[in-house]
Amino acid sequence: MSELWIPLELEDCDPNPFVQFRRWFDEAKGEMPERDAVSVATSTRDGKPSTRMVLLRHVDDHSVGWYTNYESRKGHELEENPFASILWYCEPRGRQIRVEGGVAKMTAEESDVYFATRARESQLGAHASSQSSVIASREALEARVRESDAEFAGRDVPRPVFWGGYRLTPDRFEFWQHRESRLHDRIVYRASTTGWTLERQAP
Repeated sequence: MSELWIPLELEDCDPNPFVQFRRWFDEAKGEMPERDAVSVATSTRDGKPSTRMVLLRHVDDHSVGWYTNYESRKGHELEENPFASILWYCEPRGRQIRVEGGVAKMTAEESDVYFATRARESQLGAHASSQSSVIASREALEARVRESDAEFAGRDVPRPVFWGGYRLTPDRFEFWQHRESRLHDRIVYRASTTGWTLERQAP
């Protein structure tokens, strides 16, 4: 019986999960309206979780990352409990990737470089929005944007000190491939002292 989805076997997986991640990410190019969208789960010190969507803006050979307001709910939770989980889902190919590990702030220089690439409107919004705090109205928020625009008129908008990047250094990856009859393929990478170990898990 033929399947819509491509089977995932252990021997098909690159020994390096970052290479495998990029392979799936590249194969999804043009097939998703927002390929960079990932769900990030954090939790409080006592284990109460929260989840939200962010844009994945950093991937290298050791970490993945995103940018946000450090004073947001996720920022406060990461201060209390510096671990997170990311979920990337590609519906057209029936795939998802889970990435788990410790989280730390990026350097100010790294955050400055990324902030400079953002549209000016987004830069102003970063200054205007006290993310996750209560506001009086939409109008109050828009007024704060206008104030920021006037404050930085005629010059580049600097990065707010409360805004920047987070880097997640994974110790676990899971590559999940949809299959018929709910008999999905799940390949898990675990970090060890000698590199990465791979194993198949039951769906």
